[in-house]
Amino acid sequence: MTTLFVFCTVLSVFGSQLDTLKVASKSMGKSIANLVILPDSYTAQKQGYPVLFLLHGAGGDHTDWVTKVGSIRDYADAYNMIIVCPDGSKTSWYFDSPVDPDMRYETYVAKELVQAVDKKYNTLANRESRAITGLSMGGHGAFYLAFKHQEVWGAAGSMSGGLDIRPFPENWDLSKRLGDYAENKGHWEDNTVINMVYLLKKDNLKLIFDCGVNDFFYDANKRMHQKLLERNIPHDYIERPGSHNWDYWANAIQYQLLFFDSFFKS
Repeated sequence: MTTLFVFCTVLSVFGSQLDTLKVASKSMGKSIANLVILPDSYTAQKQGYPVLFLLHGAGGDHTDWVTKVGSIRDYADAYNMIIVCPDGSKTSWYFDSPVDPDMRYETYVAKELVQAVDKKYNTLANRESRAITGLSMGGHGAFYLAFKHQEVWGAAGSMSGGLDIRPFPENWDLSKRLGDYAENKGHWEDNTVINMVYLLKKDNLKLIFDCGVNDFFYDANKRMHQKLLERNIPHDYIERPGSHNWDYWANAIQYQLLFFDSFFKS
């Protein structure tokens, strides 16, 4: 079993509490910072808390959600859940890169970070009490991780997610993670979420995703919706006016939190 060294720094004691959780990743040989939002009711003594893993987009970091959507702290209180914001590097895409051995963010989030969170905090350490979602790159990452690790997460979401990365071979360092598309087509086909629907079984994984109709990822989200319909995979899909920006995501997270709260309570 992997030994994890965890360090925690308290940043705030008003209302919800913010911790910076640093996890020594054995798979990548470095320490990674993660922001953890603990609800105001948090105590180590009472029955455990459900956990939502909330992923940032390309170019962002683990502080994005708290700095851009300050109300996320209130939501942790309102829904009485722990929210974990990992640092997924600027452009990791949250998978284990087949061409760069130093980029193993699937292993990090799905194994090392989940173990560290359960060890440090009073969590309900089971898939029925874990969910994952994210925006843009993080939307792809949330579905990617949940589809491949259904033993870890019972529900997953995506907001403006890059659910099909193949149309963007020159963007967001994807070629650094998967290799040049022309020479490594297999890597791209295997690691784009829209090609991973076959991993889903009926309603084993509760799914919600949304995208603005003016978003450059809108077409991929709509195609994902159609593919899930064809496979008879239950899911919640929302499309509405909006672009690829924080105004949209600040709105979208509210719908998703309702969904995850219902899942946790069920």
